[in-house]
Amino acid sequence: MTRTRRPALHPLPLALMLALSAPAWSQTAPSPATATPPAKAPDPAARPRPATPPAGKDATDNPTQLDRVEIQGTSRDDDQRRAATASKIVIGREEIERYGDATIGEVLKRLPGVTTGGRPGRGGEVRMRGMGGGYTQILVNGERMPPGFSLDELPPEQIERIEVMRAPTAEFGARAIAGTINVVLREALQRRLNEIRLGSTFERGDVSPQLSWTRNDKLDDSGNAYNVTVNAMQHKRIDDNDSRSLTRTYDSTGALQRETLLTSAGQSRDDRKALNVTGRLQLRLDGGDTLAIQPFLMVNRGSGSSFASQTQTPPVDDFERIKYDSYSTDSATRASMARLNLQWNKRLGERTRMETRLGAGRMRMNSTTHREEDRIDSASPFYRQQDDTTRSRDTQWSVNVKLTHQMDNEHNLVAGLEGEGTQRDQTRGCTEIYGDTMRRDNCAYLADFGDNVSASQRRFAVYAQDEWSVGKQWGFYAGLRWEGIQTDSSNNQGPVRNSSSVLTPLLHGVYKIDEKSREQIRASLTRSYKAPNLNDVIGRLSINSQYTCNPPELPCGPNLINYPDRLGNPGLKPEMATGIEIGYEKYLSKGGLLSANFFYRRITDLIRSQAVLEAVPYAPVERWVVRPRNIGNARTYGVELEAKFRLDEYFAEALPVSLRSNLSLFHSAVDGIPGPNNKLDQQPRYTANLGADYRLRSVPLTLGASLNYTPTTLLQQSEQVLNEIDKKRVIDLSALWTFSPSVGVRVAASNLVPLSYGNGSVATTPGRIVTSDSTGRSFTVWTLRLELKV
Repeated sequence: MTRTRRPALHPLPLALMLALSAPAWSQTAPSPATATPPAKAPDPAARPRPATPPAGKDATDNPTQLDRVEIQGTSRDDDQRRAATASKIVIGREEIERYGDATIGEVLKRLPGVTTGGRPGRGGEVRMRGMGGGYTQILVNGERMPPGFSLDELPPEQIERIEVMRAPTAEFGARAIAGTINVVLREALQRRLNEIRLGSTFERGDVSPQLSWTRNDKLDDSGNAYNVTVNAMQHKRIDDNDSRSLTRTYDSTGALQRETLLTSAGQSRDDRKALNVTGRLQLRLDGGDTLAIQPFLMVNRGSGSSFASQTQTPPVDDFERIKYDSYSTDSATRASMARLNLQWNKRLGERTRMETRLGAGRMRMNSTTHREEDRIDSASPFYRQQDDTTRSRDTQWSVNVKLTHQMDNEHNLVAGLEGEGTQRDQTRGCTEIYGDTMRRDNCAYLADFGDNVSASQRRFAVYAQDEWSVGKQWGFYAGLRWEGIQTDSSNNQGPVRNSSSVLTPLLHGVYKIDEKSREQIRASLTRSYKAPNLNDVIGRLSINSQYTCNPPELPCGPNLINYPDRLGNPGLKPEMATGIEIGYEKYLSKGGLLSANFFYRRITDLIRSQAVLEAVPYAPVERWVVRPRNIGNARTYGVELEAKFRLDEYFAEALPVSLRSNLSLFHSAVDGIPGPNNKLDQQPRYTANLGADYRLRSVPLTLGASLNYTPTTLLQQSEQVLNEIDKKRVIDLSALWTFSPSVGVRVAASNLVPLSYGNGSVATTPGRIVTSDSTGRSFTVWTLRLELKV
């Protein structure tokens, strides 16, 4: 599993120094700033301070010239963060736009403890605390999206803010062992905004244009307002895919019998067009009630192609022989999602209000794939052609009722009911041709499993919480939530049912060291859980194409551990976790922040997908099958350090450069799996970020740069399999030239110094060791965008 790697810039010492030594810099008394910072919400305790006049001149020399003033204070995002009892990070429009990111994943990767999957510069699956596999709860406007939805399908222009909650709360749900990310779409604010953004990204010679339009305005003077955001884009990507697999076979004495090397080289291409429309109509009703109507529409069309050739050295004659020398695929997909949310806020009294939210949506996806495999071998000719058409439809509904009552003794009581349902119907039609004579008109050759799936998942919850203050320095939160989930599915195997229910108590507290909340300590003790997702329970059988079988024409033989079949597990139980959070925050006078947060989770009934050799009904011999399984218990803990501040706050003569840095350290251990790499899925040892931005004084130019680094990760997946996940080092640059308050041009580069990225594994079974490795190049993604406010 050894690979040649390019040297990486290692930010760990620098980020650690910034995060831990910043308080010591405060020994130097700051001087008045000489430049106006980016716009911040004013702090009531802050006072305007006059700028220092140039040497040799007096401000009274020109009585008509006004002194430049600076309003110091924390940002509106940090105000929301420090006002919350439970630990929360809020990312607003300013931070979302700072580096001109093309995806939400690229925005989130810079936050403490957040990592993303996939190749550098591409966004990808978002994970908190480095924990993959559904430990992070993803919400859009407080609602869970249907299966198959990805945050990267939402363009950043459609997002008002992002709320990151490190510990679960009763209101947002306890399905958040790692934490919760809630994406809030653009809101109908009562101010006029008519913004157009026209741009394009450039990667590997491909041009991906994008157009977005946002309109925000009042309907009248009574408070009725609306917002509409439209985003149209075309996306093109090319990926190189190279892999190698070395199989060593040993006899009973441990002597090496044979080495077989399998190499593969290929390329894939993806071309996608998407239209996203979101809106919000805010209406004020009689009696102070409000009604919000929020439609959301997504339409996606795409096509893709791939090809690869593989070579086996030396050729072998047993079941390890490759089934084809080359393959090519062509595919086309169409997806659409429409959702409508209604939110009604009603006053029931002077201190009591009720919030009712109703949601309904449908997501459709159609895909067709044509695949050809060929083997050039006169002794055993092989040719297979497969046409696959899959249609799926997900229907989703949700009901939420929340009652809030403010009491005299500063208790804020909240109680709520929730209901949610998802129905999935999926059909598959497939045709396969083997050579000139063998033909089947349906790929569902395993009749016991079938290709048509109908499944539903229903969730109901009830919760209550109390948030109160004791004096001016103590704040507490106590919550209790019960949640039940039931999954039903039907296929040729008959009905399948999976039911679970959990009770989760939640406690949070905050101590304000000073009454203005500039320095505070947080603590949480919570229970959270991770429910099996729909695909884990009902996952349809997938036969590995390298060791395929098609009875009765072709016998089902054995396969290898690195080429397993895949199947769901209807007997899964939810994972339960007990968690502790302890954090410290210090808010600086110029909008900066220093924080340190420690977390711990003890997890029971851990779910992990593992390959196990088992008897199967479709083969006379045992085959390796990957299923999600409850394998035992685990624990994880870590610390998240964050420092963001203006450089001139600690160095009197420094430029007003805004620095942002964070360092997150992780550790985990899974019981029953040998160490030292028995970690939770995909969790790295640490992740670090360092960023800076500066608004020049002489020209209307704002510059920004950031570095994101995640080291190579070794993961003991099971007793037999050790995985390696490659390091990620992403350097981003951004420049914004503001011609006027309404016209700006942004140039950005993501993944400026690209590295190859890949994964590897070592699988050890009796008499056999298989070492596998796959790599692909990454590329710089350039963005050019014109930003207009009409």
